[in-house]
Amino acid sequence: MFTRIAMTACSVSAASLSLWLAVVPAVSAMPVIQHWVTDNGARVYFAAAPELPMVDINITFAAGSVRDDGHAGLADMTSTLLDMGAAGLSADEIASRVESLGAELSTGSARDMAWIKLRSLSDAGHLQPALKLLADVINRPDFNKADFERERERTLVSIRHSEQSPATVAQYTFFRLAYGDHPYATRPGGTLESISALQLDQLKAFYKRYYVARNAVFSIVGDLDRKAAEQLAEQVIGQLPAGKRAPAVAPVPVLTAAVEQRVYHPSTQTHVLVGAPGMHRGDPDYFTLYVGNHVLGGGGLVSRLNEEVRENRGLSYSVSSYFSPMEQDGPFLVSLQTRNDQVDDAIGIMRETLQDYVEKGPTEKELVDSKKNITGGFPLRIASNSDILDYLNVIGFYDLPLDYLEAFNGKVMAVTRAQIIDAFQRRVDPETMVTVIVGGED
Repeated sequence: MFTRIAMTACSVSAASLSLWLAVVPAVSAMPVIQHWVTDNGARVYFAAAPELPMVDINITFAAGSVRDDGHAGLADMTSTLLDMGAAGLSADEIASRVESLGAELSTGSARDMAWIKLRSLSDAGHLQPALKLLADVINRPDFNKADFERERERTLVSIRHSEQSPATVAQYTFFRLAYGDHPYATRPGGTLESISALQLDQLKAFYKRYYVARNAVFSIVGDLDRKAAEQLAEQVIGQLPAGKRAPAVAPVPVLTAAVEQRVYHPSTQTHVLVGAPGMHRGDPDYFTLYVGNHVLGGGGLVSRLNEEVRENRGLSYSVSSYFSPMEQDGPFLVSLQTRNDQVDDAIGIMRETLQDYVEKGPTEKELVDSKKNITGGFPLRIASNSDILDYLNVIGFYDLPLDYLEAFNGKVMAVTRAQIIDAFQRRVDPETMVTVIVGGED
């Protein structure tokens, strides 16, 4: 736990902030990020980490649900089938070989992207066969019909089960209302109707279009030098056709009017989401909104929303706010869960707190405390190879500067109260937000 600075708003000055900057913990193990492009066009990002005999790899393609083109669940199903059978090996055979090597292999997808991850020991006896499996999964997926039918049935069961979760219903409803006809509105896992209508040939065509080198970001962290990393990347992805990088995602329309939808769900607690499209990766307001939201609702138990809604009035089990930036403007969301009989009171106080924050911003003390919390905790966010790998993926996929990690704390510390007020008043409009309420009485 970090100790708060005992400082009143009137005592904070440029000099005191300079003193605070001087005592911000230095990140002693900041990784050096190296970048190059393979002959077939894949963008590679590498950070050497010789402390552990491990290699972590993440290969990300611009092949998320934003590319579904009206067939919800297509990107997710394509990603799922990659390691369900490849180069003549069944899903069980792949899993058995991965386990025998003590490695981990997984696939996944989201709105912007799909990915394949591998973790392996770095000695040749473990790493080389693991890389062979990874190369097979990426370059030679079978897309077997029996596997497809099995996974389609499993997905349909999962969709039916998800409808029993008020949190899931709230999320899907929010995206539909906030994003309208934009591809971000699509349910990444699909619907009962879209998955039932999906055809295997669609997956094969999707794979052929988007799983190509120029559409890939290859991130490596581990016990390797630059030459070995170059050879590794070539071994795994050098066989892919160059292809074309996916076109940019269309901009997100700005909401112009408030929308509210209540969805009955038989539960003793109600889930509430209030928000709108917020910001994107590389947004010029990114650090200002990030720091400002830490004060509002991103700082856990010490945030403004938690204090007003939960601590002072006991109106919510949990309340928070967050920005979820994507290629285009991902959502800004305020989320709370409360008893059915106090939902209107909770929403009322939440709205009042949000409106007041947009108008007045944080106090100087709140801002200093949040900066301390963010920068003090930053070393923990890059403490493992997998943490660094995730950052490399974000840097590469969203074309962020290579010094993003090195510059992070400095950009946080440079944010001022005036900048937060300006950014929130320009970017967060409580009068044009979507409100989704799931639970309560029918």
